[in-house]
Amino acid sequence: MAGNGMKLKFVLVTVLVLVLDHLTKYWVGSRMALGQSLEVIPDWLRISYVLNYGVAFGLFSDPHSVWKPYFLGAMAVAAVLVIVLYSLRVPPGRVFLRTSLAVVTGGILGNFADRMMHGFVIDFIEVHIRNRFFWPTFNVADSAITVGIAMLLIDTLRHPDHEAAPAAAPGEAAPPGREPLGNGE
Repeated sequence: MAGNGMKLKFVLVTVLVLVLDHLTKYWVGSRMALGQSLEVIPDWLRISYVLNYGVAFGLFSDPHSVWKPYFLGAMAVAAVLVIVLYSLRVPPGRVFLRTSLAVVTGGILGNFADRMMHGFVIDFIEVHIRNRFFWPTFNVADSAITVGIAMLLIDTLRHPDHEAAPAAAPGEAAPPGREPLGNGE
């Protein structure tokens, strides 16, 4: 039963990211005109309401592609399935790793839902340096994906011996120096 409580916590992290993403996108879309910008930290940060028809950094941004929604949707579904299947094999004690997977999943689902409902994603966070350098505009879901991947990298550095640990068959001992992989709690 305790395993189900832990799983629920990670599902709640995913849902929290998804809800926060959609609340912020709703706020921007309901309070600002498309193309409008609001300087938050002069010379550094703006809220700028833009529509992104592509993916990261504007890749695949041609809004007239017939196949693009299916391709992007399939990529998101495949990514979430891989994460879910992988998370079922993560040992229960790897809370940081499980949290990172939940954060990434919430971000993927946030942008996926927008693309399926609207055909685009609302981006609004614009980081710039004195109008000379501009990072591509992004949103909470993009931030969650980035932070979650950074967490995955940190976890990999903290636990390099778990990279490709084979699971022991039932009744067998784990390979020397390796913990057996979890059974999904």
